[in-house]
Order: sequence, then structure tokens, then C-alpha cells
Amino acid sequence: MPDRSVLIVGLGNPGPDYELTRHNAGFLAIDYFAGEVGQPITSEKWQGLFSRTRLSGKTVFLLKPQAFMNRSGECVARFATYFKIEPQHILVIHDDLDLEPGRIKIVARGGAGGHNGIRSVIRHLGASDFARIKIGIGRPPVSGHGSAMPVERFVLAAFTPAERDLFRRQLDLVAEGIRLFISQGIEVAMNSINGRSGQSAAGQGLG
Repeated sequence: MPDRSVLIVGLGNPGPDYELTRHNAGFLAIDYFAGEVGQPITSEKWQGLFSRTRLSGKTVFLLKPQAFMNRSGECVARFATYFKIEPQHILVIHDDLDLEPGRIKIVARGGAGGHNGIRSVIRHLGASDFARIKIGIGRPPVSGHGSAMPVERFVLAAFTPAERDLFRRQLDLVAEGIRLFISQGIEVAMNSINGRSGQSAAGQGLG
């Protein structure tokens, strides 16, 4: 990728009540990466918290929209428009119900897949060809009576201790995926990361 601005977005809900919930996997992951590169996300602009740094010769914005999940796209679109960042140079990190807990998957584009934050980003950008790092949270377990917690409650519930430990063990892999996206592009990031996270998550008794 030539020298240009890159926007890395973590999705979540603002406020302490949501801090360690499954739906905030994107916030937690981007905060971890920000700590790794020494750029805490503390500046405020357009209903978002952000930081700016230089990595691999590029200007990199790290962004946490502070509207609730279903309005995340407003902030993302403002940043992208103002700093002239094309969708292909945006990477969004978010939780994913359809991946088992601990699985990390990078994709170049796609639909919303039922995720309200991604749906909002697509709507406000007017495009779906932005990259994503999907962090698996699995679906609500089904009880012996055949019932399960509603998805809306499940994603807003806190990680179990086992899920939290597994998630933390995968944060280095997420950070590596972000670095590869910035330095070498989406294809290299996908090829390097997607075959490895399933092995790391296997045998944990989750999902």
C-alpha cells in the first residue's frame, strides 16, 4: 500500500455498563492495539474517541465511535470524509455471532451479517467494500429444554471468565492482523491470519 491515511475502527457501546460485554470486542481489541503502539485513544471528535500515529510510513487513525452501536457509522463516515480515506483503506473490528469464541477472521468486504454496527457503517459510508476483523463470540448456548438466551441479551452480556481468557489470548493475533493490513494490505493480512486462529481457539470447550 502506498503512503496514505488508514482508518482502524473498533466497534462497541460507550460507557462502563458495556465495557466487558461481548458486543464490545471491537473496543477491547483496538484499545489493546493502541496500547501496543503507545497511542491511547483519548482525543474527541465527531462523537468519537480517536488517536493518530504513524506506522509503516502511513498516517493511521484509531477510532472508537461513541454513539451506540446502531449509529456507529455516522462517526466513521465523518472521519472518512474529512480525512479523505477511501473505504478500501478502512478496517473495522467487531464481534461476530457466527464464529466460535476465539476465532479470528479477516475479510475484505461483505454485508452486515445481522450486525447493527456494520449495517450503520455500510449505510453512512455508502459502501460495503471496507475490511473487517471479525472476533468470534459464538451464539447463545441452547439449554436441555431447547431454549436459548435471546441474541440481543447475549451480545450485551459480559464475557464468561473462560471466554474472556480465550479472547485475551487472541489479542496478539488481532494486533498482528491490524499491522499487516496497514503495512502490506488486506490480502496479506487474510492469508497470514485466517488459517491460524482456529488452531489457537481449538480445544477450549467454548461455543
